Amino acid sequence: MSEGDRVLVHGGGGGVGHVAIQLAKSLGAHVITTASAGKRAFVEGLGADEVVDYTKVDFAEAVHDIDLVLDTLGGDTAERSLDVLRPGGHLVTAVAEEDATLIAKFAAAGRRFSGIAVDPDPVALRGLAGLVERGELRVHVPETFPFERVADAHRRLESGHLRGKLVLTV
Repeated sequence: MSEGDRVLVHGGGGGVGHVAIQLAKSLGAHVITTASAGKRAFVEGLGADEVVDYTKVDFAEAVHDIDLVLDTLGGDTAERSLDVLRPGGHLVTAVAEEDATLIAKFAAAGRRFSGIAVDPDPVALRGLAGLVERGELRVHVPETFPFERVADAHRRLESGHLRGKLVLTV
């Protein structure tokens, strides 16, 4: 990603999305995100330049010429994102990283496709910690659960439409 790139973050109010918005902004990107109307102020406060209310607008009709799409949602979101990418654009997915058919479809269309997984990376974590210390990255934690209430935390997560990240304390 480069300064001035147009970035689309799907699920900008969620655990991964809300961090991605801030990181993209810190790199100088123009950030567009999908979020419900109830999360509009939240994602704008994180730096989103444009918000597409997915409950009322189809992002595939509203957004074009995107350099990078981050898919945190799954389902048909990655495939539908193909048409919003500019030629040579890049889709990064956290949920469909091994879909060979989708990978082939992106390659045939002249777009790049990458899957990401969460693996420990001490260098990257130190960089993120630096952003947090300088106030350039905020992780929104709406609720903390003691480990004994892990089932409650899981139910809250499964309820959907969570803003930010849940934390378990041990």
